[in-house]
Parts: sequence; C-alpha cells; structure tokens
Amino acid sequence: MIDGVGDPNTSPEYKAAVEALFTVSYTLKFMVKRGTVAVDFGVMPLEGLWWADDMTAFSAADKARWKWTMMILQPELISATMVEAALGDVKRKKNPAALERVRFESFTEGRYAQIMHLGAFSEEGPTVDRVHQFIKT
Repeated sequence: MIDGVGDPNTSPEYKAAVEALFTVSYTLKFMVKRGTVAVDFGVMPLEGLWWADDMTAFSAADKARWKWTMMILQPELISATMVEAALGDVKRKKNPAALERVRFESFTEGRYAQIMHLGAFSEEGPTVDRVHQFIKT
C-alpha cells in the first residue's frame, strides 16, 4: 500500500506510487516462481481508496485535493519477510521514487460505497457523481 494526495492524471506522486507497487509486486511474483515454493501467480490489478477531508472537495473538478491509498492484493503465501526481501532487491536494481513509502499490511473494509469506472480518469465525473448520489440516499 501507498498513501498520497493529488490528481491521478497529473500527480508525479501518484505515478511514482503506482510504479513502486507494480515493481514490488512483479518482483515478488518472480521470487516465488523461481524460489523453493515454485508457484506462479498473476499480479493482481491496482486498487484504490479515494476520499477528501472535505467531501464537497471530492469532485472530478478538484482532483488535486483527493487523498488516496493505492494497493495491490498479494496472495496469502506472501509474507512480510518476502516483502522485505523484494523491497531490498528492488532498491538495489531500480529504486523507484516511492519505494520507501510502500508498506505491507492487511486491509479490512468497513462501510463503504464502491463503484467501478471504466474509461479514462478524465471522464470519470459522472461516475463520481453517481456514487455521491448513492451515499446521500
């Protein structure tokens, strides 16, 4: 997981977070595949939690104030020790800008509203509006 703030379309912080998450996830995949466990698994898709301290600011017109937690689910066989080894390997080989902010933890959802947007971030305004309407009811 990595936390941050900013527009996913323009924020260097967001781009760096996504790069670090996928780099670590693929490193874990190949460590496990080539290791003693020898299990091949697919890297899961990127997932995100999005909010704003002031929910009136949570609109497609003001994405710079959005807060987010981006994450990639790992198989149950992945341990904290494996993640630490992958982080060290990634740091030696590539060292993406957000690597130091990657954390490995479980996430348990509470009450939430969820919607899937298909398409470009720049076209998600109506999708965000739909979830806001749902929350209000």
